[in-house]
Amino acid sequence: MLADRIEVWSKGLLDRGRKEGQKEGRREGEARLLLRQLERKFGTLDAQTRERVESADARQLLAWGERVLEAGRLEDVFEG
Repeated sequence: MLADRIEVWSKGLLDRGRKEGQKEGRREGEARLLLRQLERKFGTLDAQTRERVESADARQLLAWGERVLEAGRLEDVFEG
């Protein structure tokens, strides 16, 4: 029936939206954590650096998060 198809379609959209929201929430959390780590290690960050981190995808945030552990300078986190 049409009502059943609409219900299935609607549920699919809701599930997809929920998953995308969770994914974006994790990425935002990763960005916040990296910003805190960078500030703790290197001091106050400029607006450009904050924007760079906040707009990065999850893969890039992970790479930078690993580099911050050994970086001697802020620039070392973003190079490489």
